[in-house]
Amino acid sequence: MKAVILCGGYATRLYPLTLNQPKPLLPIGGKPLLNYILENLEKVPVLDEVVVITNNKFHTHFENWAKTVKTPLKITIVNDKTMSNDERLGAVGCTFYAINSVDSNNDFMVIAGDNLFEMDLNQMYLKFKEKDSSLIAVYDLGDPEKLANKFGVVLTNDEDKVIDFEEKPPQPKSSLTATLIYMLKKEDINFVKKEKPHLQSLEIMEQHRDSLKDLDNAGELIKFLSEKSSIYTFPVDQWIDIGSKEDYERANEKIK
Repeated sequence: MKAVILCGGYATRLYPLTLNQPKPLLPIGGKPLLNYILENLEKVPVLDEVVVITNNKFHTHFENWAKTVKTPLKITIVNDKTMSNDERLGAVGCTFYAINSVDSNNDFMVIAGDNLFEMDLNQMYLKFKEKDSSLIAVYDLGDPEKLANKFGVVLTNDEDKVIDFEEKPPQPKSSLTATLIYMLKKEDINFVKKEKPHLQSLEIMEQHRDSLKDLDNAGELIKFLSEKSSIYTFPVDQWIDIGSKEDYERANEKIK
């Protein structure tokens, strides 16, 4: 298994903090946010490579980070070649750009580079193998109204299988929010490539860059797969999606 960490965004909502510093490398509790994600990944014994996909603006920042971070995992930095928020590939585009940049004939874990979370990724992997299906990590906010117009909402059956997914609905059907922490079977990855030909290879993606941003929301990938295949859920113990200055302050307060 390989992991992709999505770090290709420009985090304009956090300006000026992220004007010259990528959000995943912002300090939380004295060390970069990305380090916490890496520490979680190190607990998955079958993982052999972590692919960090970033943009041309911040590529050097991540190259320098990779030289200093101490980890037994192989770190590969991929440049998506964009320079601004208007050019960004989007979460799905970045995911497949990263996958196609390495040996794509693997199961993949996909994690957003701005997620601060607490969970046992190895236990998630064991469920991934048990179910023999792709998984999405979910966080229970306790009240469906808290998700209205804000988060992707997941509805499951008694076996934790995803039976419905809606992106930021005004009237959520459950209190489970989708996090951008996935484990994807290689068969599902290949199925998406078959159904979405512009994602098939790095060469083809380069030829169709303009169409990649149409798949900006990662929830579209989960919705698509849940309608065509079986996807199960795994609970996150603690989770903060750092999308605003308030979220960043809350993350620092939590680590303290």
